[in-house]
Amino acid sequence: MKVLFVGGTGSISAACVELAVARGFTVTILTRARRVLPPGVAQITVDINDAAAAASALNGTRWDAVADFIAFTPEQIEQRLALFRGRTGQYIFISSASAYQKPPVSWLITESTPLANPFWEYSRQKIACEERLLRALREESFPFTVVRPSWTYGDGVLPLCVNSSSRPFTAISRLRRGKPLIIPGDGLTLWTMTHHTDFAKAFTGLLGHQGAIGHAFHITSDEALTWNQIYQAVAEAAGVAAPRFAHIASDFITACLPDFTGGLLGDKANCAVFDNSKIKRFVPDYVATTRLRDGVARSVSWFDADAARQEIDPVADEKFDRLIAAYERGLEGARREFGR
Repeated sequence: MKVLFVGGTGSISAACVELAVARGFTVTILTRARRVLPPGVAQITVDINDAAAAASALNGTRWDAVADFIAFTPEQIEQRLALFRGRTGQYIFISSASAYQKPPVSWLITESTPLANPFWEYSRQKIACEERLLRALREESFPFTVVRPSWTYGDGVLPLCVNSSSRPFTAISRLRRGKPLIIPGDGLTLWTMTHHTDFAKAFTGLLGHQGAIGHAFHITSDEALTWNQIYQAVAEAAGVAAPRFAHIASDFITACLPDFTGGLLGDKANCAVFDNSKIKRFVPDYVATTRLRDGVARSVSWFDADAARQEIDPVADEKFDRLIAAYERGLEGARREFGR
């Protein structure tokens, strides 16, 4: 089977590429920069968003499946439709589980949970992309499949909801320096983390699966943990026996650090527990086997193996200190006012 990965070099997609090759797929990656790729993987070097250049580079090639990890807007979907219409047996669009209704109306999320996120533009754009693909299926039988990852992590990623996204080692550094990490709310919200190697098992099972045309799937672990448990697991992996955590309300966090609004109020401040029965029906051998404690231990070991990976975000580090100080001042003021 001949598969094209659009993107293919990120944490999630790279794991999918590696497993697809191992399972005997003929894999090509389309990316705008030259990369060091696994053996047996071909590369097309072009910017997919340059319509003319992409069309020329693909030169009318037909694919059994196209997996697109870097489409984020309906305008990009229009361009993909023009590029792959009649040239693929399946187009897999990587959406997001953050598109599910926020705040949730049920504790258990299924693929039929409504899509509505008033807090995060990223999620609303993904919803609009899904709607355009559904219309393309109805009007012209365009063969799409939607995959909605929730938080999927691997080497170089720490699944913490308040951290530096560009330099995640910041959190490990804070732990080891005795500084608090920020946990939204009371830390009892349930969340589901999925290791990228587990995600890849289900994803490769959907490649070329004609029964999956027109369907949407989320792919997650079945292990749901509280944020307190998740942060504790990271601290243990970092070798910190007595970590410090600051529990701060999500609306307080976003009032001080508005860049976190979408990711918190539109996603991680809500429970995220998923019913994976649908993906297991379509890919019967799928099972997530990496426990969070083992996955984050691998991530921390990855950082510790090379000092060059241990970058700290000084701007984020300072903002977290200021946020915690502001919260503690407010808490102390409230205690005084109420006579404690």
